[in-house]
Amino acid sequence: MKQTLVAFLALVSLAPLPAAEQSAVRRTAWGAPDLQGIWDFATITPLERPATLAGKEVLTSEEAAQFEKQTLEQRNPDRRDGTREADVGRAYNEFWWDFGSKIIGTRRTSLVVDPPDGKIPPLTEEGKKKGAALAATRSGFASGPEDRNLWERCIVAPNAGPPMLPSAYNNNVQIFQTPDSVTIFNEMINDARVVPLDGRPHVAENIRLWRGDSRGRWQGDTLVVETTNFRDDGAFRGATASMRLVERFRRVDAETLLYEFTVSDPATWTKPWSVALPMKRTAGPIYEYACHEGNYGMVNLLSGARALEKNQGESSKPDSSKPR
Repeated sequence: MKQTLVAFLALVSLAPLPAAEQSAVRRTAWGAPDLQGIWDFATITPLERPATLAGKEVLTSEEAAQFEKQTLEQRNPDRRDGTREADVGRAYNEFWWDFGSKIIGTRRTSLVVDPPDGKIPPLTEEGKKKGAALAATRSGFASGPEDRNLWERCIVAPNAGPPMLPSAYNNNVQIFQTPDSVTIFNEMINDARVVPLDGRPHVAENIRLWRGDSRGRWQGDTLVVETTNFRDDGAFRGATASMRLVERFRRVDAETLLYEFTVSDPATWTKPWSVALPMKRTAGPIYEYACHEGNYGMVNLLSGARALEKNQGESSKPDSSKPR
């Protein structure tokens, strides 16, 4: 009987794993979890839970289908409103947007998973003051590029991160791996973030970067990336330079990469908050992001500001035609 049991257990151990388990242990040639590929994180699931869905964490299959149908009807690029102009010359109409067409596979009603209400925590008083000052700056007259937002200046963009969140287009990221680093290459802005895995410390406190300074480590089959050293004028959603970001990447199956992050900045939000965003594998390719080509808006802004300065300077000069 004992020999029979041992033989049975041996056969069980040799039996092929289910597909989901096989994909969960997919590894590189050097044994690390394989996260490589191009991943699409476009989704119509909102970042925060809508008031109409308050208290409802997950949609049923029927509710999800209805939500997708209504959203796509609202964003139909062929829809025409007879009360106003149908298209906008030399600007984006609905044809150009690529928000995605599906909610995330978990059918959650928000990407925010903590706090449980699916809402970003309230701003602190300091956070409110900084937000108001930033809004006032952007609504005023711009005399130089530094008066415009970073996305318009092609420096950083909301969905390029870190952290990464879906936006209107270019919601693709490609991951490359070596034994001692991971490179995260975003289609938006075409910026590559190289994350060392060798345990080196963060750069000095006085060094501040647009996308922060990232360090990674493996925690089981999950890649954990901690990023600090952000700039005060470029941090995520108006956060301060002291923001701390922890991202997690885990291969759920052959077609899904689960991306999670937690943002902590006591000076901006009353408590930390977290997002879970499943990404779907795509064939690609990653396209070149030509940001400033054809950007006549910035040229006009700068030339207009210089012309105004010139006119103001001339108006301050004494009029030589008048007797002194």
